[in-house]
Amino acid sequence: MTGTNLTDRAILRISGEEAKPFLQGLLTRDVLKLAEGEPRWTALLTPQGKALFDFFLWADGDDVLIDCEAAQADILAKRLTLYRLRRKVVIARVDDLAVHWATDAADRPFDPRLPALGHRWLAPADAGDASAAFRAHRLSLGIFEGAGELGQDQTLWLETNAEELQGVDYDKGCYVGQENTARMHYRNKVNRRLIAVPLAQADEKRQRAALPDLGLSIELHRVETIDPAALPAWLATAIASQAAE
Repeated sequence: MTGTNLTDRAILRISGEEAKPFLQGLLTRDVLKLAEGEPRWTALLTPQGKALFDFFLWADGDDVLIDCEAAQADILAKRLTLYRLRRKVVIARVDDLAVHWATDAADRPFDPRLPALGHRWLAPADAGDASAAFRAHRLSLGIFEGAGELGQDQTLWLETNAEELQGVDYDKGCYVGQENTARMHYRNKVNRRLIAVPLAQADEKRQRAALPDLGLSIELHRVETIDPAALPAWLATAIASQAAE
């Protein structure tokens, strides 16, 4: 299989005897339950529960590999280093592996957010670049990621549809931003959602990102103003279920 490389992604390795407990106290997913071949999508939030960085976790023995935006990798590494303090943890770039994607690769793990996204895995880089194809496929499903789409310190994690995309665990204990995130969940208070609308209908006051090449505007709208017919099926079902509770 060729041409599967996501060149806009980078990999960080978190190693050391305290690597997993260190991440466990920071991130929205349960790192202690991370298993080989079963990636998890997670985030580092602000204390108020807003998204700063979203990325994938991969188990590699006792180490954890972070599959993140290449443009944000060094910034993320610096932020994690601030939290490290005196813990026995090493944070380093990985140059001999790359992130790969394909819609049909039965022997590879599914993207943990939604099976329709296709398959995702780590391996040495190939000569191809599937970044644009994956971006278009992902956005066609109404799934957003990265600082440019989610907005750093702008959007509450649950407003990015993170719960529906397996981006949060509610039984793992404390992490940065946990209090507000849990309160929104248990009180059923996700009042706004990040959605894609045609660029011709863009509302700049609600806009997080304009994507002229795809004719889309990514915006944060109040749930009661959203037309369910304009949503991807997975999100329309989730919003309807929330309204019925």
